Amino acid sequence: MLSRIAESLFWIGRYVERADDTARLLDVQLQVLLEDPWVDEDAHSRSVLAIMGFPLPPVDEPVGRRHLLDTLAYDRTAPGSIAGALVAARESARRARETISTELWECLNTTWNALPAMTHGRSAYDYFQWVRERAAIVAGIVDSSTSRDETWEFLVLGRSLERADMTARLVASRTVSGTGGASWVSLLRSGGAYEAFLRTYRGRVGDVQAAQFLLLDRYLPRSIVHALDRAEQCLAELEPAVRLPGVREDAGRTLGRARSHLEYLPVTDLQTNLLGEMEAVQVACSQASDHIRARYFLAEPAVWMGEHL
Repeated sequence: MLSRIAESLFWIGRYVERADDTARLLDVQLQVLLEDPWVDEDAHSRSVLAIMGFPLPPVDEPVGRRHLLDTLAYDRTAPGSIAGALVAARESARRARETISTELWECLNTTWNALPAMTHGRSAYDYFQWVRERAAIVAGIVDSSTSRDETWEFLVLGRSLERADMTARLVASRTVSGTGGASWVSLLRSGGAYEAFLRTYRGRVGDVQAAQFLLLDRYLPRSIVHALDRAEQCLAELEPAVRLPGVREDAGRTLGRARSHLEYLPVTDLQTNLLGEMEAVQVACSQASDHIRARYFLAEPAVWMGEHL
C-alpha cells in the first residue's frame, strides 16, 4: 500500500472519531454549565479549552459557552473542532478514493455537504446528536464493507488511537470544576456505556466502579484500555511476521507501556491523580502517532530529480 493512502486511511479513522468524541465531551460540559448556576463559566470554559489543547484567549477577554461552541464545534478551519474534523475526514477520503468503498465515500461526502445546514439554525444538542449519528454510520460502513487487510488495519488503528486520547480528555474534563464537575454517570452516558455498566455491576453505581469500567474494562469499546489494546493489535497485524518476530516497534512499545500502567495501577490511586494519569495517556498516544508517522508515512514529499541521482 502506498504511504499516502495509508496515511489518509489512518486520518479518516482519527478525524471521524475526533468529531464524535468532541461532540460527546461538549455535550457533557454544556450540561454542567446549564445545571449548576454556581459554576464559574469563564474558568470552566478555559479549562475545557486547555484540556482540548486549544490556545487560551487573553485573561481580560471573557470566555463562555458561545466561545466554546465557536471554537470546538463550528470552526471549519481547525481540525481539532467538530466541523474541522469532519471537513478533514472528507478530504482524507478524497485522497484515498480509489481504496475506500463507495458507501464510505458517499457517507463522508454527504456529511460534509450537510455540515453548513447543521451548524446554522440548529441547537447545539441537535448538532451533537447528528454528529454522533454520522460517526456511527461511518463506523458501521467501515465494519461491514471493508476487507480485513491493511485498509481495515489503518482505519481502525487511527480510530483506536484517537479514541484512547479523546476518552482520556473526556475523563480529564471531569476535574475542570472540581467537585462540581460532571459525574461519572454523566461520563458513562456520554460514552453510551451506562446500560452496559449497570449490567456489568448489577446496578451498583459508584465512582470507583464507574471509573474502573470507563478506564479499564477490556470489553467496553470506549474504554481506554480496550482502545489501546486494539491499537496494539492493529500494529501487530501491520508488521510482517519475518521482521523480528516477537519484537515490537516503537509505537507498540509506547502503547503497551501505557496500557500496562493503567491495568496494574490501583483504581484508588488512579482516581487520586486522575488528571495526571489522563495526561500521560495523551502523551503516549501522541508519541505513538509520531512513531507511526515515521514508520509508515512519507515524512517529506518526494522530489523528482530527473536523471540526477
